[in-house]
Amino acid sequence: MAIADDINEESSGQIPTNLRLLLLLEEVAKVGVPVTPSVVNEALGLPKPTIHRLFATAEAEGFLQRDIDGRSYSPGRRMRLLSINTLSSERVRTVRLAVLKSLAVAVGETCNLAIPEREGMFYLDRVETHWPLRIQLPVGTQVPFHCTASGKMYLSTLRTDYLERFLKNYALEKQTDKTITDPAKLQAELEITRERGYATDNEEFMTGMTAIAVPILDNRGRLLSTLSIHAPEQRRHLPDLVEYLIPLRKAATELAAIVGR
Repeated sequence: MAIADDINEESSGQIPTNLRLLLLLEEVAKVGVPVTPSVVNEALGLPKPTIHRLFATAEAEGFLQRDIDGRSYSPGRRMRLLSINTLSSERVRTVRLAVLKSLAVAVGETCNLAIPEREGMFYLDRVETHWPLRIQLPVGTQVPFHCTASGKMYLSTLRTDYLERFLKNYALEKQTDKTITDPAKLQAELEITRERGYATDNEEFMTGMTAIAVPILDNRGRLLSTLSIHAPEQRRHLPDLVEYLIPLRKAATELAAIVGR
């Protein structure tokens, strides 16, 4: 009977029952900011009780979480883990690592792929340099937003009002003598980052380490993840890393195409 109902729904142009929750999650992900059920339903066109029931189910199961306004929703932990696991699927990862290895050979330094999580940037993949002197930040490491190249790249893509809320509430903890802990100075740094299209870390997260990061964008121009290279400062000063912007951006474009397939 359920199969017959689905067939009837398809023939009438309605969304089949077994697709509704998936399409709802897809719409929430597309928007990229907390969104209300009514806004999502503009695309789905479901009965009002149905859309609210689906949101309640997704929230109860951890796929969505309610925003502080009590009406809007954003991806919950299970949905974020789903996206991480999808990006880490074996076939995608094989090609992705090939691009990272090619970049690592070209620049001679460690390359990292990171995605934003709730409390910081999560290292999804990395390819180590051949040099014996290297900085150990393995896959699965979470690093702060405010003092890393990948984190600052992500923050620079936030809407102005979201960034202001972040800077007002996030603890800008001092990691080194060069860490920017003043919200106004960090905001100025992020404006520069947004304009030039890349972020830097000049020993702000770890003494003796420099890094540079560029965004990997989806087909709507939104940040999916970041691609960065980092090195011991005694081997590469920050201006040395900036010289590798062309191969870094080329690799980011290739990685974006892999995810978009």
